[in-house]
Amino acid sequence: LVLSLVEPQSSGLGGGGFMVVFDATNQQLRTYDARETAPASSDISHFEVNGEVLSFWDAVNSGLAVGPPGLLRGLEKMHADGGRLPWAELFKPALKLAREGFAVSPRLHGLLQRSKKLRESQTARPYFYDDKGEPRPVGYVLKNPKLAEVLALVARQGADAFYEGVIAHDIVKAVRSHPTPGTLSLPDLVFYDAVPRKPICVAYLEYELCGVGPPSSGPVTVMQILLLLNHTNILEYAPNSFEAVHLFAEAGKLACADRDVYIADPAFAPFPVKTLLAPNYIAQRAALIEPDRAMQSAQAGKPLGEEESFGQDRSLEIPSTTHVSVVDGQGNVVSMTTSVESAFGSKIMVRGFLLNNQLTDFSLRGVDDAGMPVANRVEPGKRPRSSMAPMIVLRNGKPYMAIGAPGGPFIISFVAKTLLGVLGWGLDIQTAIELPNRGSCTYGTEIEKGTALEALAAPLEKMGHDVRLESLPSGLQGVVITPNGLEGGADPRREGVALGR
Repeated sequence: LVLSLVEPQSSGLGGGGFMVVFDATNQQLRTYDARETAPASSDISHFEVNGEVLSFWDAVNSGLAVGPPGLLRGLEKMHADGGRLPWAELFKPALKLAREGFAVSPRLHGLLQRSKKLRESQTARPYFYDDKGEPRPVGYVLKNPKLAEVLALVARQGADAFYEGVIAHDIVKAVRSHPTPGTLSLPDLVFYDAVPRKPICVAYLEYELCGVGPPSSGPVTVMQILLLLNHTNILEYAPNSFEAVHLFAEAGKLACADRDVYIADPAFAPFPVKTLLAPNYIAQRAALIEPDRAMQSAQAGKPLGEEESFGQDRSLEIPSTTHVSVVDGQGNVVSMTTSVESAFGSKIMVRGFLLNNQLTDFSLRGVDDAGMPVANRVEPGKRPRSSMAPMIVLRNGKPYMAIGAPGGPFIISFVAKTLLGVLGWGLDIQTAIELPNRGSCTYGTEIEKGTALEALAAPLEKMGHDVRLESLPSGLQGVVITPNGLEGGADPRREGVALGR
């Protein structure tokens, strides 16, 4: 609720997310899917205007990108299943900050400076910029009385006040009155629901990795990367070595190739993702990794044999989002990733909060270049695929670690790198988070620029890697539960610290 106010570029009431919870009372894992859905009136041509598919950025900054926000329904379900404080009590910190104001941070100010589209937004400009169009300066006390009214109403009446009343009407009006209007309707909001889902878990070393399943592709792909690496000797090399970076990238290529074909909303594409983690299939795919040569490209495998395949989805995802990992004094654990998608979402502001552009996580075209149907195409009521990867690691059936990250498609590499660092190389959580980022899930080998890994670019290219130097501001947040207490890690690349006692 506070992040909706102070980090509007990344997450908030107008977005959605995924949550993984360990309930200490009954020693059970629960996961919640609070992902947005496509409007009931949408179809495969959702992103077509005058017979032409919109460019990605035109789609992002349009009403067509907005799905029913899922966050509040997800939080409401979590609270009903295990909350201890009264619902209204949880809104007090955010209400206080919204009414009294908060200081604009350097990161928020920098993003405001760079966002031309937000500056052009008639709904958002008056809040974020002064009369001359200059962004609110660092330290400026920004108050949001409109958001305070929303928070107060939802605190009193529950999430129904957001999805069924005047707030819902205003959301629909804003989406439908945009210059590129969307089709979101009041029933899309009224009938939206967050979905509790069965966690997906897999054994890795002496641990059990657990997370949400589809429509999130994050945990499954992270698991696949780590299982593929079990068939290599990566742990014999130093984390920042040439060999380790090469092997990590190759595993990422294979796992993300499968992700791009098979993972989508399970209500519409009921592919059994566990087959992607089956030992025989993992061994078969790992055999494609060569220690001295890079794959030019990876194709999806055939985990069920020669079944009819979907087309490859190359839809873009934009780095953004927020992750929070929490462990309390009773042993409850929450790993939660939330998002409005790209920076400042759709740039459409309603009652003090920004609406998401999550529907651009669908394939904008329903078929690939070969004419094959894409599993992650737009369909009424469908949830777009995500890379969000909130995860909880168990050891002997007990929580050992909570981890996750923002970062669009890079989330997968960020989380896999950190898990490999802690569970494989034995690093502490902060050191693992601070490792230079590397991976391959966006059709090249990404190396974090400005780090020691830059020196590996030339030798990696000689091996066949298509090296891309990226800023990769990961924003990882994690907690490790040790016999001596909790160890927290916060990514120095973004704002945020680990707090506790």
